[in-house]
Formats: sequence, C-alpha cells, structure tokens
Amino acid sequence: MVNRFPLTRMRRLRSSQVMRDLLQENTVSVNDLIYPIFVEEELDDFAPVDSMPGIFRIPERKLDAAIKEIAAAGIKAVMTFGVSHHKDEIGSDSWSRDGLMARMIKRAKDAAPRMMVISDTCFCEYTSHGHCGVIHGNDVHNDHTIENLGKQAVVAAEAGADMIAPSSMMDGQVTAIRSALDGSGFSNIPIMAYSSKFASAFYGPFRAAAGCDLDGDRKAYQMNPMNGREALLESDVDEAEGADILMVKPAMPYLDVLTKIRQRSLLPLAAYQVSGEYAMIKFAAQAGAIDEHRVMRESLGAIKRAGADLILTYFAMDIARQGF
Repeated sequence: MVNRFPLTRMRRLRSSQVMRDLLQENTVSVNDLIYPIFVEEELDDFAPVDSMPGIFRIPERKLDAAIKEIAAAGIKAVMTFGVSHHKDEIGSDSWSRDGLMARMIKRAKDAAPRMMVISDTCFCEYTSHGHCGVIHGNDVHNDHTIENLGKQAVVAAEAGADMIAPSSMMDGQVTAIRSALDGSGFSNIPIMAYSSKFASAFYGPFRAAAGCDLDGDRKAYQMNPMNGREALLESDVDEAEGADILMVKPAMPYLDVLTKIRQRSLLPLAAYQVSGEYAMIKFAAQAGAIDEHRVMRESLGAIKRAGADLILTYFAMDIARQGF
C-alpha cells in the first residue's frame, strides 16, 4: 500500500500498555496531594456532607484518630477548615489561642507529627455574617481584615501549623501575614497564597460543609470568573509580597489561568479542585453516567498537565487507597 501521508506514525508509540507507560508525560501521586478536612467542635460523631459524597465533618474529639488514618494511607499534607460554634462579627475565635483553629492544628500535629498541617487563614468559618473579614458599612474592610489575618496566622504557627494559606483575597494580605510571622519569630513558615481565587459557583458544597453560607456574595473581593489578565496580576502581586507558593482556585474551569501563571512564575504552583468539581464527578458516577475513577484520574491529570505542582483535592483518600 502506498503511503498517502508523512512517514511519522504517532500510533507507533501507543502500540502497547508498556509503551504508553514508558512515555507518559505526567502522573499524580499522593506526594502531590493536599487533603482538605472539616473539623467541627461540639460534634459527637462523623457527620456526612450530603452534597459531597464520601466527605464527613470530623468531630474535634475524634480528630486524632482521623489524622492517624489519613497519615497511614500515605497522605502527607492536610488543609484544616474549622466548623465553629463560637462565631462573632469579626471571627475572633480564629485568633484565640484556645479557639477551634488553634486546637485542631495542635491536635493534628500531635497525632501525626510528620504530617504537614496547612492552616486555611480566613474568617468565613468564624464570622456570624459569613464574610471573609471585618464588615464596615456594607463592605468588608480590607485593612482591618489583614491586621486580623496577621493575628490568626501567628496563632496558627504557635499551634504548630507548617504552612499558612490566606484565602480571604484582601489586598496586601501576604505582606501583612509575612510581617506578623516574621515579627513573632516564624520567618521559616511558608505562605501558600490563594492568589487567583474566583467568585465561583463551584463553592456551594464547601459552604455547606464548612457552615459558612451567607446572604449576598463575595464578589467585592473574589475575582470575576470572566477575567484572566487580572488573575495573572493578582499572582504577580502576591509573589512580589513574598508568597512562597501560588494557588489557583477553582482548578478545572481555570486551567488556562493555571498554565499562564506557570509560564511566568518559577514559584511552586498549587490548584484547588474544589467541592463543586468533586461533587459533579461523584454524583455523575452515582447516576451511572461516568466511570468515577477514570474521570477522577483524567481531571487530576489535566490539572497537573496544566502546570500544578500541588493539588488540593477531596479525592486524596481515594487515590491513597486505590492508586492513580
């Protein structure tokens, strides 16, 4: 048969599973993953999150056992979110040395000292109004909020947090936190900045899980989902302020942003596969529409391929148990 196309045949390198394995460009392992967990005070037993199949609110008093199970599965890092029963207008429990945030960090580190405990540094789980900072008039007051973020970061570090992850999207938050940490003797604690965090519709299940629903929205401080250049500028600003790691949140709808940041920054880059992304895969699989493990693998592979070094995902335990 006469060749009617160039001699390059791409299928030669797809001819067997061994060949495909040898030439695979990207992979995902537990070394790449951060597992977000929800810890609720004054809770007697694990409480399922209905909108996130397989995810539970962990009772504070059972956190030790839960962390040991997570560590035994091979996961090396968790992100802690508190479900507070002691909320006020400014979220002051989050910078109390006896508050939920400090207690859960200490408990997690005591249970698994080699586990990296990353503290989500924000206020939405601790404020009575559900916003990410101090309300002044009808808006979140930027500068009062970043002052309080510094307090919260120091208390987290004192409790044993290995990394601080500011997510409130306040201007100057990385500088404020870096200054507070350095001034308190924690200059070696890194900051993973939620640098490109969009006002996304994909957060719904998380807000139910963390108990941080609110009237209104967070559009005044989280980013417009239609903007890409602004996301790059946000990341540039956070890098200039001293962030050690940059993050894009959500992941899948913003792979273009992830790739562009990867091309312009040499910092490690994280992406958060958020609750809505997780829930869509879980519910579609329950309906028999997709193969859950294959879609999970494909979605995480896409995030890695787009440039992420680290992935925050609620699938972390599934991967630890089943493999990638």
